[in-house]
Amino acid sequence: MKEAITIKDKQFDLFIEHEVIKHEIRRVAQQINVELADRNPIFLAVLNGAFMFAAELMKEVSIPCEITFVRLASYQGTISTNQVEEVLGLNEDIEGRLVIIVEDIVDSGATMASLLQELTRYKPEEVKIATLLFKPAAMKKKLQLDYVALEIPNDFIVGFGLDYNGYGRNLKDIYKVK
Repeated sequence: MKEAITIKDKQFDLFIEHEVIKHEIRRVAQQINVELADRNPIFLAVLNGAFMFAAELMKEVSIPCEITFVRLASYQGTISTNQVEEVLGLNEDIEGRLVIIVEDIVDSGATMASLLQELTRYKPEEVKIATLLFKPAAMKKKLQLDYVALEIPNDFIVGFGLDYNGYGRNLKDIYKVK
């Protein structure tokens, strides 16, 4: 495990070790296992960032469930519109189902609020949110986060699925920018 790394033009310090991440994911999974034991949820993992969180979470979820993966189209050129234009890859019928969105990080909440609004078109019974990381200081929208593995300060981070210009997703630990 490296204490500091460089990705492209930025330096990052070790912030959260893999063992801590795994422990908190296990805690969230146990909460889901207890609360949703008879609900048969479908997990909706948001790519690309949530792939590592989704994989670790699903290893610990022991209740009957399904998982699917979606991508969100929310950009106009290189600028985020903060509006989800389309949910790409949702091929499963979620009407009348309990959906658990699996997200890597919730900061301003704009993307999540937009995704929740978009999902109403598919008529799910209920939608819950599970996020690996939450930045309370950055939150601008009113959201109910049902399952939060870790709360963090409003720093730029990389690793465990989160990237800096496409790089660093493969790191097993989480680093914050120096």
